[in-house]
Amino acid sequence: MPLLTRTARVAALAALAFSIPYLTGCAAVALTAGSLAAGTGISHSLGGVVTKTFTAPMKTVENANSRALKDMGIKVVGRETNEDGERIVSAQANDRKIEILLESLSSRTTRIRARAMDGILHDAATATEIILQTERVLANG
Repeated sequence: MPLLTRTARVAALAALAFSIPYLTGCAAVALTAGSLAAGTGISHSLGGVVTKTFTAPMKTVENANSRALKDMGIKVVGRETNEDGERIVSAQANDRKIEILLESLSSRTTRIRARAMDGILHDAATATEIILQTERVLANG
């Protein structure tokens, strides 16, 4: 019986030793993905909402967002201003419903939030691309 116990311990240690390279690989991938997200300054929430704050007036960000949506071939189906003064842009891309909220944080700072829905599923990739394209338009003037 002691030989079996020792064998079991050796097997467990061997399994642990062989799994360590795989565990560190996951950490490297997670750190790389986290670094990429941090570099863009884009924040994701669990609800599929993607946000970014720009140092630009709301009208400037709204114009850049309109151009970005046009460049992406996304059709704007509505625009409105809510009671808090935030601009809400509704758009459609194939079967995806897109909602963009522009919030003036100050006269020179605007936060943009984007959400794309494919039925009940969130499409964070499309929401992220909308914000990245808005940023591109702002950068290019």
